[in-house]
Amino acid sequence: MNNQSQAAAPQPPTGGAAPDTDFGFRRVTQAEKKPLVRAVFDSVAPRYDLMNDIMSLGVHRVWKRIFVTRLRPAPNRALLDLASGTGDIAQAWRRLDGGPVLATDINAAMLAVGRDRATGRGMVAGFTYVVADAEMLPLPSGCMDVVSMAFGLRNCTDKAAVLREAHRVLKPGGRFFCLEFSRLQIAVLEKFYERWSFNVLPLAGRLVAGDSESYRYLAESIRMFPDQETLAGMMQDAGLAQVRFENLSGGIAAIHSGWRL
Repeated sequence: MNNQSQAAAPQPPTGGAAPDTDFGFRRVTQAEKKPLVRAVFDSVAPRYDLMNDIMSLGVHRVWKRIFVTRLRPAPNRALLDLASGTGDIAQAWRRLDGGPVLATDINAAMLAVGRDRATGRGMVAGFTYVVADAEMLPLPSGCMDVVSMAFGLRNCTDKAAVLREAHRVLKPGGRFFCLEFSRLQIAVLEKFYERWSFNVLPLAGRLVAGDSESYRYLAESIRMFPDQETLAGMMQDAGLAQVRFENLSGGIAAIHSGWRL
């Protein structure tokens, strides 16, 4: 379903000199988080798609197909794909006759996987790759028609800054879309979902990738991410208008969108 929200952005913990942000269930300083997240994705980059298959039982591929259709690819529209990673969204946009894509990611290893995959598929024209921090984009204001971010926002240190930057670089009339794991809306499935996330995923990470801790962080990062209403409120606070969200698979994931007017 589509919805609108007036919810407020989440507030940091109070009482004493608490660290600035979360890294999974840990509290760390903002300076610590980025290298920690970078290390996770350096570790999982070679098996990132397999990781997503394990985390979502393969359903992430369906979610991404839905997400790309919501972007409404067209030859005369330019896409900025934030946290582009292995390039699923950027490549699907081009396959559906979307215009030029600027694929950015703070992690060079992930971006290299996406570039090499596109090149191996003969998809060279129309792509530009830039290692960039979504919190401080090296782009002029009002230059993009569409900004997308799939499964990347929860790993950012300053999520509000990312949303402000997405708003800034959009042209008037442009739209931001975010696909992210969200809050399950089906109570009867909650126990299964918890066991899957915190028991099966780390074990699968150890068996498949030899890295249980990265998978544990990824599961924890989902739980720490703002719920649907809270994220919608954060987008409004960043200046985006007509903010809506669409739950997928009972709220396991959600697509949020907002316009720059």
